[in-house]
Amino acid sequence: MSDLQPRPYRAGFACFVGRPNAGKSTLTNAIVGQKIAITSNKPQTTRHIIRAVLHRPESQLVLVDTPGLHRPRTLLGERLNDLVRQTWSEVDVIGLCIPADEPIGRGDRFITGELAELKATVLAVVTKTDLVDRKRLAEQLLAVSELGEFAEVVPVSAVSGHQVDTLVDVMTGYLPESPQLYPDDMLTDDPEQVLVAELIREAALEGVRDELPHSIAVVVEEMIPEGQLTKIYADLYVERPSQKAIVIGHRASRLKHVGTTARRQIEELLGTRVYLDLHVRVAKDWQRDPKQLRKLGF
Repeated sequence: MSDLQPRPYRAGFACFVGRPNAGKSTLTNAIVGQKIAITSNKPQTTRHIIRAVLHRPESQLVLVDTPGLHRPRTLLGERLNDLVRQTWSEVDVIGLCIPADEPIGRGDRFITGELAELKATVLAVVTKTDLVDRKRLAEQLLAVSELGEFAEVVPVSAVSGHQVDTLVDVMTGYLPESPQLYPDDMLTDDPEQVLVAELIREAALEGVRDELPHSIAVVVEEMIPEGQLTKIYADLYVERPSQKAIVIGHRASRLKHVGTTARRQIEELLGTRVYLDLHVRVAKDWQRDPKQLRKLGF
């Protein structure tokens, strides 16, 4: 084959997996360059599968964002795990994220074992390299390569951007030859309402006491575009009246802060001014109730 032959166009699906807080969502955002997957310092914050599309002249990489796999304690937990396994079986490339600054643990071994059964190409991605020195990184790369059979081991830092492009090159190289899967201008195939709900939920999670993360669900009831303004009416659901009080805060100060933070982010996403109307409601023990789960979109 001569050098003049055009390289074949490749397109396919990839996802990052790893135990909670291994840096999966932050890495997805760094690759796409837009805030698409929500990032939070609380584990288990990603609930929706969000596809981000990365367009390049010779390839299209579709990133699928999955919740972390974990030992389920509720019906919601079990449904999330099923969703994860289903997604894993449908992608071409999987990047197993392992943070550079933490020793390899049981969770990493558990996930590596689960991945060994799949037909996808599995890469190990050592994340958060900006947090360690070269000696520690070298030790971690060695430990990771001994963890399982990986096509490649790639160190990256989503925060500093180091090696992010290299990782994309490597992942793209393992995609099948295929025509383009999505139109050029598409960044995500998630309806805007889901992204808006995620941004509101992220704002509501910031700085809340640890008992709350899984107990908040957000449903966007209406989005009404009026010229340069979008009116958004959304409900935040919690499981108990005591949690409602926490989310609203003293004299509604917390809820106001949540509204301001979320509105800024949503305006950036939609490119219009936003009027945001938030209400907090109690849906008793919704994580364990199949009817409530369906109503809240799970």
